[in-house]
Amino acid sequence: MKKIVLSIIAMGFMIAVSAQSKKQAKDMEAIKQMCGCFQVTFNFSETFSYTNDSLYKPSKNKVSKALEWAALVTNENDKISIQHILQVGNPASPMIVKHWRQDWLYENRNFYMYNTANEWTFEKKRKKNVSGQWTQKVFQVDDSPRYEGSGSWVHVDGKSYWENITPAPLPRREYTTRSDYNLTMRGNRQEIKDFGWVHDQDNDKIVRENGKQDVLLAKEKGYNTYTRVDDSRCAAAAKWWGANTNKWATVRLKWDEIYNRDKDLSLEAKVDNKALYKHLFDDALTQEVKINLLIESFVK
Repeated sequence: MKKIVLSIIAMGFMIAVSAQSKKQAKDMEAIKQMCGCFQVTFNFSETFSYTNDSLYKPSKNKVSKALEWAALVTNENDKISIQHILQVGNPASPMIVKHWRQDWLYENRNFYMYNTANEWTFEKKRKKNVSGQWTQKVFQVDDSPRYEGSGSWVHVDGKSYWENITPAPLPRREYTTRSDYNLTMRGNRQEIKDFGWVHDQDNDKIVRENGKQDVLLAKEKGYNTYTRVDDSRCAAAAKWWGANTNKWATVRLKWDEIYNRDKDLSLEAKVDNKALYKHLFDDALTQEVKINLLIESFVK
């Protein structure tokens, strides 16, 4: 009888492991659907304000478009990395801009949670709290941290999507024009569509001060559509990434070394009166030693 019970338990375990493996494979397939060439439309609109200030002015609606090449950098069972490259301007002679990067880690436990003023708090989650989940880690154009959060990919009724709410810095379109709030609480939904994918956002604009409760200033809706087009349209961006991939691999390795210190992270906004991305975007900067020293100079 004991052997029968043990056999049933073992069989149940194997079935569970097999189901988890199939689910993980389906998750990976969905994530990699975000690779390729896309016509992107970025849409943002402030929806509700909660301030009593009669002089408060909401942000203007923001709509912009671009081609974006999303290159598969890492393709492993527990890690998928996608680098986004913007291609804008005259198609005959486009301007190429290294854009954001998203890493997807399976059952990741180590997190850097944003806490205003260019500071990230290191947190280690319990294994049971991330079981079956994927962490999306989003990085700035210079591969410094931006925001990250964990959640489960959901495949139901013909839909595949992932959702998470997490604190983040202000987006560039806001911090260059606004100083009345210092934190974005991002509600992110990545959903795979027949035409490509959608980044659906419900964001809170937060005022955070030490020792005080967060204050909600306003809400914002973001709806960014990624419509798949022929890869040939992103040929210039793909070529640029091929020519520059080694340099940015060096940059990522240095940042990985910093992240693996597993402690709170605080970064300088500028060194020698220049932001990190402006230093790193210099084509003359290619030596590993110089890149490492530069990035380390921004770590407080």
